[in-house]
Amino acid sequence: MTSHALTKPHLHTQLRTVVDGILAERAQWLPTVQFDAAQRWYRRVDTSHLGDALDVEAWILSWLPGQGTGLHDHGGASGAFAVVTGTLHEHSARTGLSGPPRLLTSSRTSGQLRAFGSHHLHDVVNVGSEPAVSVHVYSPTITTMTRYRWTRRGAVVTAVERAGADW
Repeated sequence: MTSHALTKPHLHTQLRTVVDGILAERAQWLPTVQFDAAQRWYRRVDTSHLGDALDVEAWILSWLPGQGTGLHDHGGASGAFAVVTGTLHEHSARTGLSGPPRLLTSSRTSGQLRAFGSHHLHDVVNVGSEPAVSVHVYSPTITTMTRYRWTRRGAVVTAVERAGADW
């Protein structure tokens, strides 16, 4: 089989299909999820049987109260994530033609799925009192991830991480 990137017109639909496939198998992987007070726990998921050799990668993440990602991008990859248990808040960077850039906050609860494009900047955090679990899918696979801090003028780069070296 030949790997190929997801086609742009159907990108979000294809990402959602892979997320739905992983969620349909939750009885197999949910009991293996771990929670780590020192750092967020994550595990890569094999999706070869779900994506017809699509260029995707998928992760299961756990979140204890207070744990978050920090503001970051996905190195040009588009993505989708679904909350499996608990509640997560997503702080998304928005830049418009008028007005200053701003962070918008959305609450994502169990069963909700969020798809996003290749230029998306966000911070995901568990602000609740209960642990949370989520599934994340990206295409193409992530090779770099840029971290940011938020200022009045918008996002400022603080670090660039590389797959295989930093995660």
